[in-house]
Amino acid sequence: MATKIVEPEAGPRSKRAAILAAAVDCFGETGFEATKWSTVAERVGIGQTALYHYFESKTHCLLTIMRLELQRSHDKFTEATSDVAEPVEALRAAVRAAYDVSDQEVLQMRILQNHMDLLSGPRKSKREEAERVAARQLVQLVERDWTNLLVRGMSQGAFPLRDAQLLGAGVLGLIVSVWRWYRPSGPTPLSEVSELIEGACVRMVAT
Repeated sequence: MATKIVEPEAGPRSKRAAILAAAVDCFGETGFEATKWSTVAERVGIGQTALYHYFESKTHCLLTIMRLELQRSHDKFTEATSDVAEPVEALRAAVRAAYDVSDQEVLQMRILQNHMDLLSGPRKSKREEAERVAARQLVQLVERDWTNLLVRGMSQGAFPLRDAQLLGAGVLGLIVSVWRWYRPSGPTPLSEVSELIEGACVRMVAT
C-alpha cells in the first residue's frame, strides 16, 4: 500500500514554501552537509526555532524536497506522454519534458541525485521515514513509467525486443546523470544538452 503524505495546509502566514525554496537554494548551491540549518532560517527571515514548526530536522526538509521533486518528475512525464500514441515520439517527448525545468528545478534535481543513498535505509524519525518511504515508492513509479513506455514501443514493433526494465534503467540513468554536472551559468545551454540526450536515448532504444 502506498504511503500517503498529507501536505499541510498552506495558509497565508505559512512559511513552508519559503523554507523549502530557501533550502533548495542552499542545498543545491552549497551542499546539504555544508548548509547550516540556521542559514535557511536567515534566508526566510525567521528564527531557527520556527523551522521546527514545519520540519523536525534538516534531513526531514531534504527528504521532503526529494519526494516533491520525484512527484514533479512523474507528473511531467505523464503530462508529456499521455496523449502521444507513436512510441518514438513519446520517448522524445519524455526526454524533452525531463529537461523542461526552471533553474530552481535544476537545483532540486541535483539535490535528489546527490542524495539518493538517503532513501536506502530506514529513518528513526517517523516523519523522516514517512517521507523516505514515499520517495522510494515514487522512484519505483518513475522507473515503471519508463519501463512501460518501452514495453509499449516493443509491443507495437517500434523498438527492438530487449529487457525493457534494464533498458529503461539505462535511459533514465543517462537522463538524470546530467544534473550532477550541469550548471545554468555554464557554457552549454540546457536546450543543447536536451537535444543531445534525446538523440542518444532514441538511438539506444530504437536501433
